[in-house]
Amino acid sequence: MSRRGDWVYENNGGTCVAIAGADYCVVAADTRLSTGYSIYTRDYSKICKLADKCVLASSGFQGDIKALQKNLSARHLIYQHQHNKQMSCPAMAQLLSNTLYYKRFFPYYAFNVLGGLDNEGKGCVFTYDAVGSYERVGYSSQGSGSTLIMPVLDNQLKSPSPLLLPAKDSVTPLSEMEAVDLVKDVFASATERDIYTGDKLEIVIINASGIQHEFMELRKD
Repeated sequence: MSRRGDWVYENNGGTCVAIAGADYCVVAADTRLSTGYSIYTRDYSKICKLADKCVLASSGFQGDIKALQKNLSARHLIYQHQHNKQMSCPAMAQLLSNTLYYKRFFPYYAFNVLGGLDNEGKGCVFTYDAVGSYERVGYSSQGSGSTLIMPVLDNQLKSPSPLLLPAKDSVTPLSEMEAVDLVKDVFASATERDIYTGDKLEIVIINASGIQHEFMELRKD
């Protein structure tokens, strides 16, 4: 990592997307790790499994992201020893928020999307800023290609306003296969314009039967 003066951060690019459905959650990220005009590797996973029904996708500075993942894994292990069960996805979302906020004066340079199933088996997606502010949403995107992807997701999924009363469910109306196809389409589009997104797409599907992985090739230039 190049260090310029006291600047210790570096953005390694990449894009993450998550979509929650009635009984599933799809989390996806590309596998390119780069800085500036240099590609470090074309096969780097940005998705980390935190629990049986909870995965974290992160973009930003990969050194901080690795430290954050290790911290969350250690805290989850302590939780399992104390409570004899795995942490639920909403509980993990609160833990991630607390962990990021604790470091707010020297933050983890990590932009996270947490996806999984809640206690009722519904899909849930939590989106974050770098210092722990988070929100439960039906879909989200983070990373270098998020400005290209979010308008498409907004157009296709039309999340209800949080100001509407009574509150509407945030899950998307798509079936699992439709959500996977939409993720593939938005990444194929973002790869055309974002030089930090590309090479390969990793898709993680979380449902009642467990976690499945899919891969799709993206353009490599």
